[in-house]
Amino acid sequence: MTIPLIFQGFGQVLKEVTAAVLPLLVLLLFFRPIFKLPRRLIQNTLKGLAIAFVGLLFFLQGVKVGFMPVGREIGAALGNSSYAWALIPVGFLLGFAATFAEPAVRILSSQVENASSGYIRSELILYTLSIGVALVTALGMTKLIYGFPIHYLVVPGYLLALVMLKFSQPAFTGIAFDSAGVATGPISVTLIMAVAVGAAAELEGRDPVLDGFGIVALIALAPILLVLLLGIIYPDQGREERESKTEGESSGEEEEVTDIDPEAKKELPAHGQEDKGLLNNNNAGEG
Repeated sequence: MTIPLIFQGFGQVLKEVTAAVLPLLVLLLFFRPIFKLPRRLIQNTLKGLAIAFVGLLFFLQGVKVGFMPVGREIGAALGNSSYAWALIPVGFLLGFAATFAEPAVRILSSQVENASSGYIRSELILYTLSIGVALVTALGMTKLIYGFPIHYLVVPGYLLALVMLKFSQPAFTGIAFDSAGVATGPISVTLIMAVAVGAAAELEGRDPVLDGFGIVALIALAPILLVLLLGIIYPDQGREERESKTEGESSGEEEEVTDIDPEAKKELPAHGQEDKGLLNNNNAGEG
């Protein structure tokens, strides 16, 4: 009996997912007596691991039988046609869609919003990463069509990132480099890289190994640059709070100086005259 297409290679995916989840289970059981974790927490964690195992199993199987074949077919069809330039806009759309649908990107975006107490919105990070990956995917397809070396893009890109670190807000620095890891997830890597490899196999003078790969490096670079740029142009909440605090302190000091009792103001001239009279009497006595 022939295995349906959707379940082809299912055993290999099962081994890979088991190898990924099993160490987490072993560590959980190992640390439980050390940290004296509550039984209810352990039960919920085991349920979560079971759900993650099943979900990851079917997700990776779907990626293997769905995303990768269709990516290679799209790349091969465009690379073998007279409209190879269409790889650039198609790459832009695929880069945006793949990053927008990436689960790790959405988790990072929500974590950033929670950690910043809503100061950095999750939608802002999500769309920033999606647009950044879309731009560099189109740039990677341009590299593939015209055949210039990838280090012409990667080296200046990372040098620019080091310069931007000086001017970006510290809160966005860690987010930028974490974004590079989550943007290169299973959807973007399998779909976009498959398109690039498929196109390189059909384009004249291109090698699938030399020209088809390397686009993942650009995908990892884009979030760093875009998030650092966001840290430069985004309002600095810490600076605004410091400025408002400084203004509040200065206005408070002015109020303390100017807020004098009216009765005390009336008595000030009288005291001044008495002090002046005493000074004159002393001078007369000395004379």
